[in-house]
Amino acid sequence: MHRFYHRTIHVFSKQSSKSNSPLIFLPKKPHLSLSLISSQTSPNGTTQRGGFGPIHLKTTPHESAHDRDADEFSVDVEKVYRILRKFHTRVPKLELALQESGVIMRSGLPERVLSRCGDAGNLGYRFFVWASKQPGYRHSYEVYKAMIKTLGKMRQFGAVWALIEEMRKENPYMLTPEVFIVLMRRFASVRMVKKAVEVLDEMPKYGCEPDEYVFGCLLDALCKNGSVKEAASLFEDMRVRFNPNLRHFTSLLYGWCREGKIMEAKHVLVQIKEAGFEPDIVVYNNLLGGYAQAGKMRDAFDLLAEMKKVNCGPNAASFTILIQSFCKTEKMDEAMRIFTEMQGSGCEADVVTYTTLISGFCKWGNTDKAYEILDDMIQKGHDPSQLSYLCIMMAHEKKEELEECMELIEEMRKIGCVPDLNIYNTMIRLVCKLGDLKEAVRLWGEMQAGGLNPGLDTYILMVHGFLSQGCLVEACDYFKEMVERGLLSAPQYGTLKELTNALLRAEKLEMAKNMWSCMTTKGCELNVSAWTIWIHALFSNGHVKEACSYCLDMMDADLMPQPDTFAKLMRGLKKLFHRQLAVEITEKVRKMAADRQITFKMYKRRGERDLKEKIKAKIDGRKRRARRRGWSGMHKKTKTL
Repeated sequence: MHRFYHRTIHVFSKQSSKSNSPLIFLPKKPHLSLSLISSQTSPNGTTQRGGFGPIHLKTTPHESAHDRDADEFSVDVEKVYRILRKFHTRVPKLELALQESGVIMRSGLPERVLSRCGDAGNLGYRFFVWASKQPGYRHSYEVYKAMIKTLGKMRQFGAVWALIEEMRKENPYMLTPEVFIVLMRRFASVRMVKKAVEVLDEMPKYGCEPDEYVFGCLLDALCKNGSVKEAASLFEDMRVRFNPNLRHFTSLLYGWCREGKIMEAKHVLVQIKEAGFEPDIVVYNNLLGGYAQAGKMRDAFDLLAEMKKVNCGPNAASFTILIQSFCKTEKMDEAMRIFTEMQGSGCEADVVTYTTLISGFCKWGNTDKAYEILDDMIQKGHDPSQLSYLCIMMAHEKKEELEECMELIEEMRKIGCVPDLNIYNTMIRLVCKLGDLKEAVRLWGEMQAGGLNPGLDTYILMVHGFLSQGCLVEACDYFKEMVERGLLSAPQYGTLKELTNALLRAEKLEMAKNMWSCMTTKGCELNVSAWTIWIHALFSNGHVKEACSYCLDMMDADLMPQPDTFAKLMRGLKKLFHRQLAVEITEKVRKMAADRQITFKMYKRRGERDLKEKIKAKIDGRKRRARRRGWSGMHKKTKTL
């Protein structure tokens, strides 16, 4: 493995670090999974996260073990976290264990515990409820705000409103606009635009009058989450109520650029000038990024020239946008030309610029050049971030170079750069791919010992890793732990399907039932798709009666089975001559169809048609695969001859 930066660690330790994080603009789908943090600076100086848009590199302070030990809360936080993980499914035992733990509730501790729980909302909520019952303790504003964020991530919006109502009754002075902004952003993140706007209308009832800043945050949230059309319509409707400012226009311009609508973005630029505002560097960088994303590099360079003419000279972010666009299309020579031009113009490259180049070279297979850029970066006095190393690590992961990845982690630690969750996820994915599950478990333990919470991706990696090696019990354990921590959502239904079918094929029906019971009792919001996966898996593996029983449970939960599910179950019951169960399911479906104003005959006919089409597609797929195998065999024979 080529090492350029061994000799630079000495230089790195001598030079002072520079906290330089300018705004840049990233395309919607970056060429590597770069965890660059989208942010748009709000009028009060805070930054809001999003997907595509003005961004800065997330900087994480390199915390030493000594600093963590010296923290007055660290021991109690870890003790509480271990108790929560152990007993969170048994509330009485949990409360007793917390009571006997010797942990004294005090200001600052709940915030740290909620932070330690991370995305595991169920753990955080259990602690929040227990803490509220402790004598002499009252939740602070920060604790309420953190809990609202957590419940919003879990999409428990009813619980969020209940919490806000509780705050109004007990601590009305804590209801600030920021609390409602958090809720707006959560609604916007799941495309619930009407609900997000309703928050704005509900604020006066709680003694908070929305102003231009709050309205700007709503626009920002909508634009960052793909609802720019609705944001533009809302902006026009609200112009009388809220005076437009530059940030409102910037959010809209950003949203249109994110969607690739350059004409609409340019129209917003005209509106900015007509309203008497002078476009700033953020506006120009957003438009520059829009051109780069659309591949209109000539327009991008024209805009760069215009920026110089109007005394709004390009900054490091402006050049980085162009560099990234060239990296994306494998034009690394052009990217280096812009980099050289940037340095020649007196604009100093920052960590984001260097990381973008490292990412580009890694993507196109030139790892040695990436190490050269890393070496140059360190010599110039810039602290490499976890992301800088992640790009190189992902390049090694593609080649299944485990030893090089391990060495890279050691190099990170030598310069005080602590591996983050993305680094560990990459390592776990690689060792699972190589079949080394013991190493995966070791990395999992090391990650938790370092104070990092396994995220949704980490659990999915472990589940698939154990499944690939046929370790069904362990895979099931990790899946259930993920469910219990409140991390399961619709996008993970593919994992649910794979695990369920693997358990049933291995004739582990009780284990599969136990897993499903865990999902239904731990507060998972299961939709029709989840029930369909479970029922079809049972049916396909010969458990027809169980599939019918769960179909009845599904309808008791007021979820109507899909037409092909009904047709499949009726066929199965007909073969078993189980008329009574067939009649019970049919009557329930007929009633649900009537309630939804659906004709039962049409529902039944569509189910038969869909089922036939699926069976035909399955047979055709088998034939295609057989033909491919045949062609492959003939090709091999020809080669041998």
